[in-house]
Amino acid sequence: MRVLVLSPGQLHDQLRRLPAIAAVGQQLQASVQVACAPGVRAVWDLLPSLEKVIPFDFESNPTLADWANLLGNVREPDFQVCLNFSEGQQVNLMLSMSHIPTRIAERGFASTETVVPGSGGWPAQTLAPYLTPLGCELNADQFRLSLPAAELDEIRASQPSGDGPLLLLAPNGKDDDWPAACWEQLPSTIRNRLGSLRSATVPAAQPLRRRAAAIACADVVLSSCAVSQTLAAYCGTPLVALGATADDLPQRGDIRSLGSASQLNELDEASVLSALGF
Repeated sequence: MRVLVLSPGQLHDQLRRLPAIAAVGQQLQASVQVACAPGVRAVWDLLPSLEKVIPFDFESNPTLADWANLLGNVREPDFQVCLNFSEGQQVNLMLSMSHIPTRIAERGFASTETVVPGSGGWPAQTLAPYLTPLGCELNADQFRLSLPAAELDEIRASQPSGDGPLLLLAPNGKDDDWPAACWEQLPSTIRNRLGSLRSATVPAAQPLRRRAAAIACADVVLSSCAVSQTLAAYCGTPLVALGATADDLPQRGDIRSLGSASQLNELDEASVLSALGF
């Protein structure tokens, strides 16, 4: 079976869809093609069932020629299912001219099945209704990234030496972040209590796949970056998520949310240390 995914949105939007599409690929033994902006394809390169990424920027006001080209890509393979996260007359017109028998979306005249995303809870899990018409189930809390051993070994080789736990810092790098001086001071403060602590920082601008590998190899992640927080959830790495709400991430004992996103500059070091278990 071959599945088409029409996936507009930014990097974090793509990440939230990853568990649902992975579940479809695994449970239906399907290959997946994803239409998305070139700048966010790194998310879908993490998908084992990915067959192809179709470059298409839904947010850049595509011309009729762009839609015609997408239609050509859609009609050429033999798709049995389309999961459509886009909206509008153009995308529905394009889908109505395709030969895809099952087209699932929240709304639109080209849809053969309309769904209502779940309310409340972790955003990745709210997409479970998209899978119901296919006879599939979604447990986004159990989704884990599968990264090649060679990539993980490369990351481990670059980590600070020692046998102590590794604290990975993943700031968002924005003006409203926890102050840079606090990020810099925190490892030293912890070493006064745990001398064997190792620490490293992963910039928000680091390529997604390498960032995911760094997070997977850490013992605990402290992050104010929504993308890095989601990657930590997908890697099963203990996480303290600065500025996240309880509904932004799965409800697990190894994930703690701390502080308000609009007031991170007021967050004191003692509260962060307590959330980390010190």
